[in-house]
Amino acid sequence: MSVMTEGKNIYVLKASCKGAIGTVARISSFLAERHCYIMEMAQFDDILTGQFFVRTVFSTTPGKTPALEELKQAFDKALPSAEQDFEWEVHDTLVRPKVLLMVSKFDHCLDDLLYRHRTGDLKMDVTAIVSNHPDLKSLADWHGIPYHHLPVTAETKAAQEERLMELVAETGTDLIVLARYMQVLSQDLCRKLSGRAINIHHSFLPGFKGAKPYHQAHERGVKLIGATAHYVTSDLDEGPIIEQAVERVDHTYRPENLVAVGRDTECLALARAVRYHIEHRVFLTGNKTVVFR
Repeated sequence: MSVMTEGKNIYVLKASCKGAIGTVARISSFLAERHCYIMEMAQFDDILTGQFFVRTVFSTTPGKTPALEELKQAFDKALPSAEQDFEWEVHDTLVRPKVLLMVSKFDHCLDDLLYRHRTGDLKMDVTAIVSNHPDLKSLADWHGIPYHHLPVTAETKAAQEERLMELVAETGTDLIVLARYMQVLSQDLCRKLSGRAINIHHSFLPGFKGAKPYHQAHERGVKLIGATAHYVTSDLDEGPIIEQAVERVDHTYRPENLVAVGRDTECLALARAVRYHIEHRVFLTGNKTVVFR
């Protein structure tokens, strides 16, 4: 914490509404009247939909700015209007989002997220690791994180997903990250986790489905390896995209080289997506996102 913010609370305001003259001025005036200092503001006006998005980071003045709940109540009364369909939320930056990680056997994305968590790069609390295999329990144990082995078959899928939601409730989890969890979630679970579950998968053109996609890509002579991180929906691997990463390759790359590049791009795209979400930088709007980086 810098000298400028020492002893002060720092909050993030996310708001979206129909575009209208004076919205930014209303927000700025509201904060100024309550002795709040705007540290950062990003905004986007979608001219195709008429929707306006704004993210504001602001600090308080001790002894002058109202407490957070009082601030929220005042904000609710002062700013929204029925005409603008105003939606907003305020987050305390000291409150670390609670994240549950899901994985199968591939450990690269899980290992990367745990490293970034351990070093403080990703400011989140990992509530648990859930897997349909026991293989990565030692990694969870090394980090001191509870590991839940929840095997799944066609017959047990409903019960397994019910247990998962129980863990989410018990731990107060805010976000679920599928760090190479190689199971398709049911439509019901996707609906329950709407906007709070992130998945990662490879990105090729053309798209290669099924087993060994990198080997298929090698056979077709692809020139770009990529990865896409997106919110989970019932449409497999087609949810709103948060982040993508890409790396150029050529004819000298063997399948194992493509797999290695793929691991890197998957880790990078997923870590960025998680960061954007936990830092309250992502707005869901229909089938896409607005992300203030």
